[in-house]
Amino acid sequence: MRSRVRKFAHVLERLGLAMAGAASGLFVGAHVGTTFSALTSEGFLLLMMLGGAIGFYLGIDAPQMSFNTENGHASDKTPIDAAEFLSAVGTFLAAFAAFASVGIIIMRHDPHVVWTSLIMAGWVFGISMQTVAGAIARLRARHS
Repeated sequence: MRSRVRKFAHVLERLGLAMAGAASGLFVGAHVGTTFSALTSEGFLLLMMLGGAIGFYLGIDAPQMSFNTENGHASDKTPIDAAEFLSAVGTFLAAFAAFASVGIIIMRHDPHVVWTSLIMAGWVFGISMQTVAGAIARLRARHS
């Protein structure tokens, strides 16, 4: 019984992360669409939301690599967990892009096209890094 409750709670958590990612994608898409008129379609917004949902679902709660350390302490020679690093940087980039987009929309600013392009690039790289991180972590967990 307890295991079922934990699994259900984990599924709810993951769905919440996916919804947060979709909402973030909607904000970034809305901001980018105001600058680039070719990107104002509903299809573009749905693509941004889908990318955010997948990235946040897979990348934020990725299983970490277990490190074999001597006497329980991590040493300076502990390898870098690529999935954890990609997840962290990707989450930061995607969240920052969403934060900047919301700020620009709410404050009704009209930033230079370069800033909007950087926000879009940060979003795309961020959710891509999250997705790759989640895939790496899950493949590693299956083979362990």
